[in-house]
Amino acid sequence: MRGELDALVREPAAAVRPRARHSLVHGELGRDDVLLVTDGHPVLIDVEGLLYADAEWEHAFPRIRFGSHYGVLRAPGLDEHRLRRYRLATHPSLVSGPLRPAEGGFPRPEGMRAIAEHHRRSAC
Repeated sequence: MRGELDALVREPAAAVRPRARHSLVHGELGRDDVLLVTDGHPVLIDVEGLLYADAEWEHAFPRIRFGSHYGVLRAPGLDEHRLRRYRLATHPSLVSGPLRPAEGGFPRPEGMRAIAEHHRRSAC
C-alpha cells in the first residue's frame, strides 16, 4: 500500500503547475455554511475561516462530502490535477476522526471503523 500511495502522491504533484493567483475560500465549507435561497442559488452564511488559497482546496472536501450532489457546487475552470492532489491529501485526514470515537467506547464502533476504512481505501 505504501508504494501505491507514493506513486499517487508523485504523479499528481508532477502535473500541478505553479499558480500566481489565489481565491478567497471558506476553508471548511459544509452544508451548515450555505443556504439555498428561493431561486435555488447558494448563499454563504458563515464567513469564519475565510482565507486566500487555491479554489481547488475549497472544493476537495465538498466533492468528497456531497458525492453525486457535488455538481451544483462545482466552479468552472478548476484544475483537475490540483483538485485530485487536494482530495488525495483530504482522505487520509478523514481516517483518524472516526477512529477516535471507535476506540473510545463509541456504541457500535463498526460504523466509525467503516468510515475510516472507506477513506483509507479512497486514498489509494
